[in-house]
Amino acid sequence: MNDPIVGIDLGTTNSAIGVVDSGFPLLLADEEGKRIMPSAVWIGEDGSVEIGRKALRRRGADGARVITSVKRLMGRELDTREKQSLFGKSPEEISALILGELKRVAEWRLGQPIRKAVITVPAYFHDGQRQATKRAGELAGLEVVRIINEPTAAALCYGLDQLGERSRVAVYDLGGGTFDLSILEMQEGVFQVLATHGDTRLGGDDLDLAMATAMARRAGLDWQALPQEQRVRWQVEAERVKCALSSSERETFALPFYDGVNSFSADVTREQWQEWMQPWIAKTIACCHKALNDAQLLPQEINAVVLVGGSTRIPAVRAAVEQCFGRVADVSQHPDEAIALGATIQAGMLSGAMKQMVLLDVTPLSLGIETLGGLMNVLIPRNTTIPCKAGETFTNAVAGQKAMRIRVLQGEREMARDNWELGQVDVPFEPAAKGQARIGVQFRLDENGILEVLARDVSTGIDRILVIENSAVDVSDEKVGQMVSESVEHAFEDMAERVWTEAKLKAEELLPAVEGALSIGSEWLSEEELQTIEAARADVRHALEGKEAHRLKQAVQELDRATEALAAKIVEYAMEQATGGLGS
Repeated sequence: MNDPIVGIDLGTTNSAIGVVDSGFPLLLADEEGKRIMPSAVWIGEDGSVEIGRKALRRRGADGARVITSVKRLMGRELDTREKQSLFGKSPEEISALILGELKRVAEWRLGQPIRKAVITVPAYFHDGQRQATKRAGELAGLEVVRIINEPTAAALCYGLDQLGERSRVAVYDLGGGTFDLSILEMQEGVFQVLATHGDTRLGGDDLDLAMATAMARRAGLDWQALPQEQRVRWQVEAERVKCALSSSERETFALPFYDGVNSFSADVTREQWQEWMQPWIAKTIACCHKALNDAQLLPQEINAVVLVGGSTRIPAVRAAVEQCFGRVADVSQHPDEAIALGATIQAGMLSGAMKQMVLLDVTPLSLGIETLGGLMNVLIPRNTTIPCKAGETFTNAVAGQKAMRIRVLQGEREMARDNWELGQVDVPFEPAAKGQARIGVQFRLDENGILEVLARDVSTGIDRILVIENSAVDVSDEKVGQMVSESVEHAFEDMAERVWTEAKLKAEELLPAVEGALSIGSEWLSEEELQTIEAARADVRHALEGKEAHRLKQAVQELDRATEALAAKIVEYAMEQATGGLGS
């Protein structure tokens, strides 16, 4: 095999690696014959490291030093407790250890060096999280040739031999730490994402925590006051009971000598467990409805619903999804392996080991810049197929301005302050009259969903490329998933504020312009025309004082119309002066 490209599912709970061999995607097993590796790292006090199952075996005696679910920390600001939990390493370094172990297994199995990989990420990972994933791969000695969204990878795996000529598929991916719902259309080998919604802070880990805290309360314990070592034991037992309740109606939650002295035991029924899970399941179903709405589809227009991710084994989850879409869910793919197989298929296409297909992904949130008045000016709308690029030219708002600050934003709200800032760059230019400087801004979103921003001074042709060293934003990951729903919730007040701001900017520009025009050519107007303009000016001023958006917008339009004749006469006069007074 020459220069293979491996596919990697870098999961919150488990990870896997695969390669295409003789035209077929295969996941590679380790020395124990296991294709799935826990995404766990143990770091000893002396700096020694163990990865995967070996790390999990340490949880009984040294659980506080076992790092799990590091994927949730990728590409964002960490608080003090989170930093301490990594024992001096960054999330990227921990992820690199996991990737390095997968790379070792692949090299052992294939008998040759592995240098290139396709790595999966949740569809809702923002630019900072994707960059962090890519850095982790590079730290592990891999060239990351493609970042692929997890639901897209699962659909790619599912779609090779089971779909007709044209099908729409909903991929419901509930893993250990993240949730995604993507709707894809597959036609003649083209896989296109129509819409995606999700939550990068929702998964099986949250369900484990819900059960662990409920059981701790039954034992009369304050969860927050428990030492980390004890919390790990409660969560490990909660995970075991959760898995058992997927196949049995009742299971005993048992922790002997959890603090060295006391023991705890209690029965948990599937019915009780389903009640505790309902808030989390409801969040995922809300995402399903939003994705359907974005794709402008009804549930009955979906040809298949695919379940992936270990948490979709839970009967209550399957029942809720089937009720939402009105059809039996497809569980033909191994829930823990589908994403890794999809990544492997993509890797095989890129290496030439498999038949080439076209894979069209989308950006989950809009990208734009802040413009005058604090408005969000969208250049790439959400759900735009990637790779893509878009640009626009902007002018200076103030005479004599020497530079323009380009603030790059991501989000769905009308006002810049309500979106996330990914980065900014100052573009200097020669001072010019208002509206005379020209700055071109281009966004380029590559196939990995990573953004490059180019800002160009049109007069000089000098470019500035925005390089975001660390685009993690100081917001919790929950807000990623909340962004779209908040834009719907605040749609009316957001739009009212945008209408007001745009009308206010227009009014503040128009009033002095009218003043100047009247000083030049008021004698060209009849008394009636002057009175009409004065009345329109007064309406604009009153609407500004009253802060009434639609009234101001209408008043500005009336003033525009009232001054059209005056503006035309001033232009005619200027042209006559420029041509030596011809016609005067």
